[in-house]
Amino acid sequence: MSGFVEKPEPIQVPGLVHLHTGKVRELYRNEAGDLVMVASDRISAYDWVLPTEIPDKGRILTQLSLWWFEQLADLAPNHVLSTELPAGAPADWQGRALVCKSLRMVPVECVARGYLTGSGLAEYQESRTVCGLALPEGLVDGSELPAPIFTPATKAEVGEHDENVSYEEVARQVGADTAARLRQATLAVYSRARDIARDRGIILADTKFEFGFEGEQNENLVLADEVLTPDSSRFWPADQWQPGRAQPSYDKQFVRDWLTSAESGWDRKSEQPPPPLPPQVVEATRAKYVEAYERLTGLSWS
Repeated sequence: MSGFVEKPEPIQVPGLVHLHTGKVRELYRNEAGDLVMVASDRISAYDWVLPTEIPDKGRILTQLSLWWFEQLADLAPNHVLSTELPAGAPADWQGRALVCKSLRMVPVECVARGYLTGSGLAEYQESRTVCGLALPEGLVDGSELPAPIFTPATKAEVGEHDENVSYEEVARQVGADTAARLRQATLAVYSRARDIARDRGIILADTKFEFGFEGEQNENLVLADEVLTPDSSRFWPADQWQPGRAQPSYDKQFVRDWLTSAESGWDRKSEQPPPPLPPQVVEATRAKYVEAYERLTGLSWS
């Protein structure tokens, strides 16, 4: 069992219809039929959405996604229509709400990996493959792959694991043409982002994208949701990269480490929800999100 420790009640806004509560985002539809995405400060770990929020996290994710969308505009159109606050929305939504195109979303998590870690490492250790793709012998945690690979996953409900699948399975589910377009777009966007991050002293180990179609004939494949944030990507400081161990990262590792420590008193294998986070873990995690934003964009977070 997992999911929300305390599922929030969505804010009701005149003119907006609430559609969905995700791990981090609330999704609404406005009277024009566009989507309104609002990034909260919620944080998840081990398939649980925790009871403690990380201040500024939602704004950091939103502003970092907007910055990346600009860097990638010539490679992939994106779903953002406006950053203006909808009429009647609470002031707290400023900087965390986006008005977006309503797309026909492709039900595939489009994952690109340039380095071996996480679920990819676990599969490699068993079969020397990742999502059915054969890899060379001798790779370890943190190894750079010979070339970036497309390792898709099926989307899961809140509290469930995404499941890695083969490219052939994606082609069976969405069609060969769509599968080929997803793979090409995913690897092109990953490669651009990897090079940008590398110039800033950061390794983009892996990341996941979501795409949707615009138009009746599936003519336009559009990049959607968030993109290249610490929630959807593994960012490692390049000067500390050392294959053969877990890498330091710009993400919620402080949260994971504390939850699995004796101090938290939480048993991950139990069905009990995790406890609230202590202030020092909240502040350290917020600092990592801020540092990632500032190093990648070159802008100061204030």
